[in-house]
Amino acid sequence: MIVEAKEVSKRFGDRLAVDRLDLLVPGGLCFGLLGPNGAGKTTTLRMVYGVTRPTVGTIRVFGIDVARDPRAVRSRLGVTLQDTVVIDELSARENLRVFGRYHLLPNAELSKRVEELIDFLGLGSQADVPARVLSGGFRRRLAIAQSLLNRPELLVLDEPTTDSILPYGSASGRACESCARGIDHFAHHALHGRGAAPVRPGCRHVGGPHRGEAAPAELIASHLAPEAVELECTPDEEKALLEGFRFPFRRLHAGRRTVIYLEDVAALVAHIRQCDGGDRRHLTVRQTNLEDVFLALTGTSLEEGQP
Repeated sequence: MIVEAKEVSKRFGDRLAVDRLDLLVPGGLCFGLLGPNGAGKTTTLRMVYGVTRPTVGTIRVFGIDVARDPRAVRSRLGVTLQDTVVIDELSARENLRVFGRYHLLPNAELSKRVEELIDFLGLGSQADVPARVLSGGFRRRLAIAQSLLNRPELLVLDEPTTDSILPYGSASGRACESCARGIDHFAHHALHGRGAAPVRPGCRHVGGPHRGEAAPAELIASHLAPEAVELECTPDEEKALLEGFRFPFRRLHAGRRTVIYLEDVAALVAHIRQCDGGDRRHLTVRQTNLEDVFLALTGTSLEEGQP
């Protein structure tokens, strides 16, 4: 196992941030922590990479007790924090060289690695301008590049929307698929492209507080349905559009937006078109994803059955 947590709890004074966490993350797996703000995701990640000590329980990474030897663990992993930390007066290339010194990389190896990551994350056009003028997306790419400098065996991405633990695989020099949001599409697909080979099909997993863990497909199947239709409408319009539709579905409301989840969207689209008199209303048809599951699990209004 890459990460093992046993009966881990963390208190900050009277506040219980993490309560009796058990967690196993094997190698070659993309594992995401799913939960609302305040659920203890970031605290859990901080304990994994040795910045925060558990109040009780043990966490082992690479078989090493993080509390006893955090330096040995941190030398083998990379971390991208929620807040991008760079030196604004230095260029992206200079930031990478400074960060690489922390890992005691020899100069020749560091120079090669810096250029590899600039190319890998598409930083070439911005590599020599001060970090203070970089866009948010490029600053995020730079932060990810910093976390990959030492060819980590475990990559931890702590994002505002989805926190992830990604086994990186130093031997292959490849990153697993990114299951984090908050990084731009280029960085996401760069990590995805590097990770396609070492990740076993169907091995991506998600865990959540009090919910255990499961593969994304299992979460979608147990909480929603595989397909979704999105549309904007008032409550009265929605009632009229769904009147007479007899197939089971679930629906989620967010302002004027309604998302309807069901096994086969074709029948629903045909029904709405018939009720609405043609193709005037814009419909978005897509696969159900983990964002939908997140909304369903964290208390957003979700209704079942027939209208």
